[in-house]
Amino acid sequence: MIDFNIPPYVGKEMDYIKEAVTNRKICGDGVFTQKCSNWMKEHFDVNQVFLTTSCTHALEMAAVLTDIKPGDEVILPSYTFVSTADAFVQRGASLVFVDIRPDTMNIDETLIEDAITPRTRVIVPVHYAGVSCEMDTIMDIAKRHNLKVVEDAAQGFASYYKGKSLGTIGDFGCLSFHETKNLSMGEGGALLFQDISYQEKAEILREKGTDRSKFFRGQIDKYTWQDYGSSYLPSDMNAAYLWAQLEMASQIQDDRMASYAFYDTALKPLADKGCLEQPYVPGECRHNAHMYYIKLQDLEERSKFISFLKQNGILSVFHYIPLHSAPAGKKYGRFSGMDKYTTRESERLVRLPMYYNLSQKDKEYIVKTIYNYFT
Repeated sequence: MIDFNIPPYVGKEMDYIKEAVTNRKICGDGVFTQKCSNWMKEHFDVNQVFLTTSCTHALEMAAVLTDIKPGDEVILPSYTFVSTADAFVQRGASLVFVDIRPDTMNIDETLIEDAITPRTRVIVPVHYAGVSCEMDTIMDIAKRHNLKVVEDAAQGFASYYKGKSLGTIGDFGCLSFHETKNLSMGEGGALLFQDISYQEKAEILREKGTDRSKFFRGQIDKYTWQDYGSSYLPSDMNAAYLWAQLEMASQIQDDRMASYAFYDTALKPLADKGCLEQPYVPGECRHNAHMYYIKLQDLEERSKFISFLKQNGILSVFHYIPLHSAPAGKKYGRFSGMDKYTTRESERLVRLPMYYNLSQKDKEYIVKTIYNYFT
């Protein structure tokens, strides 16, 4: 069976984990945590990077730092993972779902302004498949209405919009290093932001509400409980695993891009015949080959297609069930305007196997099997 995903592994992960143990510093903010944070600061041109235990926790930190309170409203797409919503529901916010663009599967920036009310506080663009939302428009709307922007860039590591790294454009950006992402630390994430005035509050929040970060830097002689906080700091062993992959990030990205390009070229004749639709990447965006998806005619055909591939030894998957149709989505949110594309497009989309070191032989077999399905 060809797996849908295999977590990335480059070979030095266990060496670095052993080094973290030898350092006798396996809790957070050790040597490898700092290495990872500094790497991202340099490569993404961002002032602050806080490694977290997950992208979910990075989003939760962003919800606190944007001062979300009960009754506030947050605008987001319904086509996203539950963490995008949970982070703000936890703070008592009401969710306002906006329809997506059928080309990129991202939030339709032209519909955001109609969803704004006096209670709106935050816009959460989700960069689906590592392809950026239309950020200039979104940032302009946020500026005119005095709103914060939290980028859910869980899939956006090393993706860019007009030369800017995803996660560094809004007020806050959240990355994921889950085992399904381009780079992994098993479970993990990162919170990014440019405004250094948030640094101290973010440190306190991540360190259980204490000013322990100042203590470790020698700025104070003892640390105390300062404010609300939680335990968002990952083990340095997890960071050690990630560091091995950050050292090889270019190689990993090149490998994935080669797989993406192979799929895209090989399946184009089927797209030209109208058998399927391929991903769309706007000219101002540089994606990271996080996934390769195709769209079929409807839900019924997608189910048959996934079943056919599985019968032939290939695991493919569909993706999000729109949040507004879920019990919790109905409880905590509402859909603004018309669901013209969210449900329809979500029922057509299927993701093909995509991971680091996916063999050429397997890629060729996958494409051959897809052609067999249509012929």
